[in-house]
Amino acid sequence: MLDDRARILLKALVERYIADGQPVGSRTLSRASGLELSAATIRNVMADLEELGLIVSPHTSAGRVPTARGYRLFVDTMLTARPVALNDIEAQARDQLLPDQPQRVITHAAQMLSSLSQFVGVVTSPRKPSVFRHIEFLRLGEKRILVILVAPDGDVQNRVIFTPQDFNQAQLVEASNILNSNYSGLSIEEMRTRLKHEVEQLRSDMAGLMQQAVQAGSEAMAESTDQVVVSGERNLLTVEDFSNDLGSLRRMFDLFEQKTQLMRLLDGSSRAEGVQIYIGGESQIVPFEELSVVSAPYEINGQVVGTLGVIGPTRMAYDRMIEIVDITSRMVSNALSAK
Repeated sequence: MLDDRARILLKALVERYIADGQPVGSRTLSRASGLELSAATIRNVMADLEELGLIVSPHTSAGRVPTARGYRLFVDTMLTARPVALNDIEAQARDQLLPDQPQRVITHAAQMLSSLSQFVGVVTSPRKPSVFRHIEFLRLGEKRILVILVAPDGDVQNRVIFTPQDFNQAQLVEASNILNSNYSGLSIEEMRTRLKHEVEQLRSDMAGLMQQAVQAGSEAMAESTDQVVVSGERNLLTVEDFSNDLGSLRRMFDLFEQKTQLMRLLDGSSRAEGVQIYIGGESQIVPFEELSVVSAPYEINGQVVGTLGVIGPTRMAYDRMIEIVDITSRMVSNALSAK
């Protein structure tokens, strides 16, 4: 899409804006890019970049700043990772990421991410396998049933479901006996898969009830395990990009309080490999144009169980954030995995 000259100028503009926080003019860009071009030529290239939606000119300045699309092109094709000093991360990890205290590992990882980035650190707690040991149905009224799920560790989850037809208590006992005899010890997903293949062998009313129970169990287990630890929200108060916009700050603090929205935001990273970067304004993943998220999954014994990352302004040093998140995810995985 861009020729070499335009790419060099865009890269220089983004790097200069990240470093200084000021709109970049043609004279500054000429020095930063190292290209021997006239001011008129640079202005023409910047006009082309603006027409492509990669940069924009604020009303109060003749300089340009990157757009979300410009940041995305920079991150995907121009970013050169510069190794950060590992000593700080490794020293903190040795002191804080103790393998015998999983919850402390998660809490301290969020604090480390915040401290090292000077933005917000977030870590989702490890997901427990959604396995059930015992299930019971209790009739609450016409077409209303309480599903009681007992996990192997004794944790009990309750869920009310509404069925298309009414069941008496004897039918509910029969359904729970079938599930306990044939599916106890399986995960909710394994139950779901087997029921799809075995549904023909069950009466249609019984099959429908069991499928509803599986869905209710899946939602109940998810709600019991979906937790996210947030650290460093107050760091955003010192970010120049936000300090003059109280409305944006208020919306962002609401985001950190609404943990379910944060969970959805981070959920995509848990299904991807390596570090992921989400830039606000380019999709619905990040709800605010001013924010970017750098995240990565972490593992326990080779199994992805959660996500961690940094949330900060779109004007962040992405190379440094990538290294911080990547190293922290590997250290958390090592601390939580059996030795």
